Amino acid sequence: MKHGILGLHHIAIICKDYSVSKNFYIDFLGFSLIKEEFRENRNSWKADLALNENYLIELFSFPNFVERPSYPESLGLRHLAFSSNDLMATKISLENEGIIAEKIRIDESTDKSFFFISDPDGLPIEFYEK
Repeated sequence: MKHGILGLHHIAIICKDYSVSKNFYIDFLGFSLIKEEFRENRNSWKADLALNENYLIELFSFPNFVERPSYPESLGLRHLAFSSNDLMATKISLENEGIIAEKIRIDESTDKSFFFISDPDGLPIEFYEK
């Protein structure tokens, strides 16, 4: 535990359309809404989202955001990754909800399977075999 770091606390995501992204993370990915507030001084919505009762994502709306490209890969946070006990079932379930999923690939370093989808703003989301 170097520098007193205990683990990941949360990931902050700024989205273009708050209601679309909130729906995606809650209805499609299964996050639960812990808290939601409108911050008038910033003209911004903020939602705290949890997965399996673990607080993971702060979802923000800001009226004057700056676009950051994902493709080709750009400097900074590359993607979010979630583990899955049954990768094929996860992929099929997402596709049945209308989510476009890339083909399943094999990580050459671990021999584990993984695939990607994108959130409503194009943020890559990886699902990785546990």
